[in-house]
Amino acid sequence: MNDIDAWVWWLVGAAALGIPLVVTAMPEFGMLAVGAVAGAIVAGLGFGTVVQVVVFLAVSVALIAVVRPIAARHSRQSPRLATGIDALKGRQAVVLERVDGSGGRIKLAGEIWSARALDTDRVYEPGAEVDVVDIEGATAVVM
Repeated sequence: MNDIDAWVWWLVGAAALGIPLVVTAMPEFGMLAVGAVAGAIVAGLGFGTVVQVVVFLAVSVALIAVVRPIAARHSRQSPRLATGIDALKGRQAVVLERVDGSGGRIKLAGEIWSARALDTDRVYEPGAEVDVVDIEGATAVVM
């Protein structure tokens, strides 16, 4: 196996590592594939097998050590854009029909919602502005 063959084998290895990356969506395979490309570059420059393997290992380990913790941190974060009922919590609404502890109607985000007061002793009359505290099913809990 001469130097030209070595870089080709490294590229074949990189492509082979790319297949499980796509199939399993495990980024570690991609980092190993980048290490194999680095090995191909070193082989193309004429360095020996030991140097090629050391470069492959160094690049792969460095990528896994640096990129993997960053990716894990980002996967644990909740999305910054609230959607669905989470986007409605904390918004203001206008009372359409009297709202008390047992029910009523409000206009929230351009839609009519059933609502109930958080404090069962409070009563909100039509036209009053209320804050949405929570959404329970199809009912907004307001205060």
